[in-house]
Parts: sequence; structure tokens; C-alpha cells
Amino acid sequence: MIVATAGHIDHGKTSLVKALTGIDTDRLPEEKARGMSIDLGFAYVPVEGDAEGGSVLGFVDVPGHDRFIANMLAGIAGIDHALLAIAADDGPMPQTVEHLAILDLLGVAHGTIAITKIDRVSPERVSEVTAAALALIDASSLTGSPVFPVSATGGEGIAALRAHLHAVAGHWTGRAAKGRFRLAIDRSFVMTGSGVVVTGSALSGSVAVDDGLVVSPAGIALRVRAVRAQNRVVRRGVAGDRLAVNIAGPDLSRDAVGRGDWLVAAEAHRPTVRLDARLRLLAGEQRPLAHWTPVHVHLGAADVTGRIAVLDGRRVEPGGTALVQLVLDRAVAAVRGDSFILRDRTSRRTLAGGTVLDPEAPARGRRRAERLGVLAALERPEPDAALAALLEASTQGVDLGWFARIVNADTAQLADLWRAVPMVRVGGAGAEIGFLPQRWAAMGEAAVAAIAAGAFRDDARGLRDETLRQQLDPSPQRAVFEYLLSALAAEGRIARAAGFVRPAGSRPRLSERDADLWQRVEALLLAGGVRPPSLGELAAALALPLDRIERFLLRAAALGLVTRVAKNRFFPAVALSELAQIAEKLAGAATDGGFEARDFRDQAGIGRNLTIEVLEFFDAQGLTRRDGDRRWLAQPAARLFPPADGSP
Repeated sequence: MIVATAGHIDHGKTSLVKALTGIDTDRLPEEKARGMSIDLGFAYVPVEGDAEGGSVLGFVDVPGHDRFIANMLAGIAGIDHALLAIAADDGPMPQTVEHLAILDLLGVAHGTIAITKIDRVSPERVSEVTAAALALIDASSLTGSPVFPVSATGGEGIAALRAHLHAVAGHWTGRAAKGRFRLAIDRSFVMTGSGVVVTGSALSGSVAVDDGLVVSPAGIALRVRAVRAQNRVVRRGVAGDRLAVNIAGPDLSRDAVGRGDWLVAAEAHRPTVRLDARLRLLAGEQRPLAHWTPVHVHLGAADVTGRIAVLDGRRVEPGGTALVQLVLDRAVAAVRGDSFILRDRTSRRTLAGGTVLDPEAPARGRRRAERLGVLAALERPEPDAALAALLEASTQGVDLGWFARIVNADTAQLADLWRAVPMVRVGGAGAEIGFLPQRWAAMGEAAVAAIAAGAFRDDARGLRDETLRQQLDPSPQRAVFEYLLSALAAEGRIARAAGFVRPAGSRPRLSERDADLWQRVEALLLAGGVRPPSLGELAAALALPLDRIERFLLRAAALGLVTRVAKNRFFPAVALSELAQIAEKLAGAATDGGFEARDFRDQAGIGRNLTIEVLEFFDAQGLTRRDGDRRWLAQPAARLFPPADGSP
């Protein structure tokens, strides 16, 4: 369990940790000289009473001066428990209030209150400050936390406080090591003989020696050389641990990584400068937070400047909440559920805090009703509930790749999630779209009805795909629409050909004029056998312009009567079937199953140039597979080119 101290400067946080652990967390010379914590300090002790001896109680000691709030914020990402120190002589002070507000905004729900320096005051004063402390935490996330009066110098109350913290740590279940690995880096340094070491809190997933990771947002690839968790050498660190990770990589240097960066799995590296979030403004603010206010954003261990775009209004009232977009001046690494703190543009006052909903927020349309509906769905606490709400709200389906990224789900989590939420998934790997089953079915019914309602002439090829897409309300995305038509055609509910759709079972026919021309053209094509006449030869034989013959054959190809094999030659189905069978026989007769172009030319008797055109067509259609000068049959000839009668 990781405990972070909190409280006003000179309220004895560092002395308290030393009394509890025997470790002085002030490590910097200037801290020793000034008697004041400036940066983060750390202490780790074994949990008392742990029979197996593997549990560790860790302390992150934070500075209390208002000038070092940024350092305090860098150390409390991912903590489990807060130890709020309030000096008995001073009572609650400004940084007590601000630190408590920060803990509350971050949702830290487990804590202990230490009334320090009780050796300096009367018992009545201790009781008075205890009452003030309980009143202070009453409306915060730490309400109900136990209070321990202590003296770090005299030792009074220290044993009871230590026993309490160790008891809580002994029952602490920790966090599930789910999701892609993410560590918020709060310190980096070079260790002689080892290289670059980074420290921080692991917020999700796990990491082991030899894992490949990325420094985000810079995108520097690296390898893990060693891992320490709670100051112990381990093979694997998990979510909830305070880790020191020794890293190495060809592009890695001491200056390339530092506080505010993230150490993440490659799949979790998604730098962003726009995050949609739910924000809460502190009730003590004197005025509303206006749209486009400049702020400091503290997320993980990062301190980034940016602006606030209020999405559901123009301002946020004191004590109120709102949907906002954080527009940052430089990239950060974030996922849904990350907490953040906002401070004013001078970084002297804490204003608000909140939770990230979508780290891949759009620059346009951020205030549209549909977009606000997406954010409302993302506010559901559990991923399965959020996904179900998104499916319900979206008429265009849900980009499942996007959802997997923003919730930082690993492969096992995704498999469970897809099983838990009923939906139809369409598209290829990495580009899947999810639909409510009833919405997908309704879209198919609407498409079939629109096709059936078309008044097609006998010579019409059908309704253009794009025309049908635009008729549907709402019009689906093109990729989704293609999957819809493919599914309907596979089910035998519609007929498709060359970019047109028709009712199932219907067959387009040539116009009367084209039917007369087809009789003449068909006779010439069939007479040519496996070497049908070229466009020029057909035009000469029919005494018709070349461009008219080409346009006619394109119409005939759209109806499935012929196939364009080369720029100047169309084949009837019977000719292609015969040529495909020749390729199949040649492959079957060869010891290695392959044949060359000259073998095919000699067997078909069609000449070298036409042979090359036909074989390249077969390659493109997937009948044959070429490797150098030889070709192998990729699938049976009858599967792609069955015998056909060629009738209109």
C-alpha cells in the first residue's frame, strides 16, 4: 500500500514519516539546510504481521509549501491512502485546505488524519484542533477518516498510528494488474553501471525484465533491464506499485526522459493534446470558470499549460460540474478514468479537478448533441456499461478500436468485454465497428425495402450503391455500408454487380437495341473460341465506331455477359472457363504443380501477348500464383470460372 503525506508546511510530515519508518525522506542538501521539504521523498518498510513477508508499506512524502504544489501533485498519482498532517499549534492552514481539496478532487477515498506536535500544546487545544480537522474533512472524500494525535519528537501516539497504518496495509487487496502497462514518471536519473532509471507509480498493467516499452509522449522505444518495487528487486511490477525501472534503448538518454513523461506499453502510446472530461470547480472559488480560461493541467506527474473549453455552456459555476475539453499546449499520455487537477495560469491556486472521459477528443463538433451523448455514455463507471450506452446512443456504430484504446484494455479484457456486450461487429481487425443487433438488423431491412421499392426497367442494372447509401436514414459510413451489402448478398436477400444492387432473384436484361447488337457480338466472340476478337476487330467486322463497341461491351460486362480481361479484349464466360481449365490441367500434370507461360501458350494456342494478358488476369483474380517464371494453381478453376451458357 502506498501512502502520501499531505498538509501545510512545517506541520511535521517528514518528521512523522521518520518516526513511523526510521527513514529521513529529505534527500536533497538544500532540504537539509533549510529544514523544509522541496521535492518528493520516499520511505518503505515491511508490513508488520505479514507472515509471508512480501508486503510493503510505502510512503511518499510531499512538500507543503505553496511554491511546491506542482511537486506535491507529481507524487500523488496512483496513491492508495492519504496521511493528512495538521499541527496542533497552528490548526488547519491554507495548504491544509488546498492539499485536502486536491485529494478530494482526485477522489482519494482512504485516509488517516494525524494531529501533530501535540507535545507543544494543551490537551484542550488538541481536542479543539481535532474537532476542526473532523469538520474540515466532513464534506470531502476523506470523511470518516480516523484521527490520531501524535508527537514525532516525543513519540506519543506514534505506536498507535503505526499499528493502524500497518493494519490497513495488511488488509489492502491492491489493484488488479489489468490493462496495458502505464507508469507516471516523477523522477529520472542515471545510475553508474546501470544507465537510466525512472521512478513513479504504476497505474495499470504489469512490467517485467526484458519487456519492450515506450517513453510517451516522445515515442522513444526501449527495453526494461531491471525492476524494483517498493525498493525491492522484483521480476515483475504491477499496478499500484511504486517502481524504479532501469531502461535502455538506442535513442534513450538522461535528457530524453523526465518528470511528467510516461513509461507505457507500445499499444498505450497515444499522445494527445485534446481531452474531453468531466470537471468540478471548487466551491470556494470567487467567480465562475469561463470558457477558454488559461490553466495549468496536472495529470499523472505532468504539469502542462492549456485552456479549458466548456462544452455544455459558457462557464462553470463555483461548486458546479461541467463537461469540458482540455486543449493543451503540448502532448500528454492519458486514458479514460485518469484524474487531473487544474491550477490558475500563475500556478498559485488550485481551481478544479476532474476525470478524463475521452483522450482522443475531436477538434470539431465538440459541442454537438451527438458528441455530448457520447461523453454521457463514457461517464458510466464500468467499461461494459459505457460500451452498452455508446451502442445505444450511436446510429453510426461504435469504433471498437477507439474504445479499446481509450479504456486501455488488454487482449484478455477486450475478449471479455466483447462477450459481455451484445453487438454485431463488422469490419477487419483493428477497424471493427460495433452495432446494436437490432439496429444492424433494422439497417438491413431498410436497405432491402429501398431496393425493392425501386422501379427498375428491364434493361436497368439496378440502384447504384451510393444512391442507396444516401437514401438510408441515417446514411451509414461507406465501410459499414459495404459490409452491410456484402452480408445481405451473402444471405441471398439482394443481388449485387459492378456497383449496382437489385432485388434478390431479379436479373437485368439488355435493352431491345442492345439485345440486337448482342446477338451479333456474341456470335463473333463465341466464334473466336479461347481467342475472342479484339475491340478493333469487332468494330471492323460490325462496321461500327470503336468507342461505341467499347461502351456496349462495358454495359454487357456490368450485366455479367462478358469480362474485360485486357484493355482491348472482352471474353465470354465460356472462353474464360476453358482457359482456366487449361491452367488447371497444366498444373496437375507437372511434378511440382507449376507451369510457365510458354506451356500455357502452346496448350491454348493463343499467342504470346494474349497469353501474358490472360495469365496476369488469372493472377489478379486469385486463380494462379506467380513466382518468377512459374505459376501454381491457387484454387480450383470451377470455383472462379464455372461453365456458363453466355445467354443474355
